[in-house]
Amino acid sequence: QVQLVESGGGLVQAGGSLRLSCAASGRTGTMYAMGWFRQAPGKGREFVSTISWSGGNTYYAESVKGRFTMSRDNAKNTVYLQMNSLKPEDTADYFCAAEPTISSGSTYYTKESYYYWGQGTQVTVSS
Repeated sequence: QVQLVESGGGLVQAGGSLRLSCAASGRTGTMYAMGWFRQAPGKGREFVSTISWSGGNTYYAESVKGRFTMSRDNAKNTVYLQMNSLKPEDTADYFCAAEPTISSGSTYYTKESYYYWGQGTQVTVSS
């Protein structure tokens, strides 16, 4: 079992920045691909970004490309999402997810691919 805890959410003005963190605990000796997803009120959970275990592969949704950066520190069992130039449409609950993998370069884009999920952290961007 792996437990994921997100932090770093909050209220920010449009154009501002936030950095989300996701700390993993439990069975962390396995390789995990990680992802960030978000869910706005009344909408489904959507893909934001993913990173491979090695950190060498990252992919982003078109809506956040160029503004968000995902990274990881395996020594700290933590992944990060640096969010810059935030827009009101980025307002959502943000969730991190982990999926065991046998390949250090694997990434996953769909929520169905992930087994472990955090409880989420709320991000609100005011206009």
